Amino acid sequence: MAIRVMLVDDQVLLRTGFRMVLAAQPDMEVVAEAGDGVEALQVLRSTEVDVVLMDVRMPKLDGVETTRRICSDPNPPKVLILTTFDLDEYAFSGLKAGASGFMLKDVPPGELLAAIRSVHSGDAVVAPSTTRRLLDRFAPMLPGTGQGTQRKELERLTDREREVMVLVAQGLSNGEIAARLVLSEATVKTHVGRILTKLELRDRVQVVVLAYETGLVRA
Repeated sequence: MAIRVMLVDDQVLLRTGFRMVLAAQPDMEVVAEAGDGVEALQVLRSTEVDVVLMDVRMPKLDGVETTRRICSDPNPPKVLILTTFDLDEYAFSGLKAGASGFMLKDVPPGELLAAIRSVHSGDAVVAPSTTRRLLDRFAPMLPGTGQGTQRKELERLTDREREVMVLVAQGLSNGEIAARLVLSEATVKTHVGRILTKLELRDRVQVVVLAYETGLVRA
């Protein structure tokens, strides 16, 4: 079955460009479009979507709040935040709202397609090093409220899982973590899966966010 994609952007020309790129792919289909967050939420009530490409700066309801509302629903589609500027504060807010990653609007078509496929398969599309760079920039802006509760949540992890979580937050891939800890890559993947389950996180992007919020890793 083709990956069902929704385009949410107030710029018609951008949506047209993305639609042309996706329409050329045998495994993708643009099933819906919206020009703002309010319209996007309305369309999603009646349309089955797998991946949403979400602009952040839109009228009526911005992409961050729209993402938050989408991701609060049961079994929501995956959301990719589209931002004009690298290290845009909106991208960070989007990740905290539940997006599976962020991309620049001028991303090469091949990278966009790979990102959509990656997100659809359950992975995060932000490279760990890019995520770390983003959080290094905005970690001082993280709210201090709720840190005690979040630190208590980390007590659910074993020592090894905490060790793996730190390395994920530092930007290491599973292969690099395996080499660092002298483990198999499959074992590292298992640890990451358990971390996600125990902390009720969507993907490794949210692992990084939580690690910074709780002070487990600092900029």
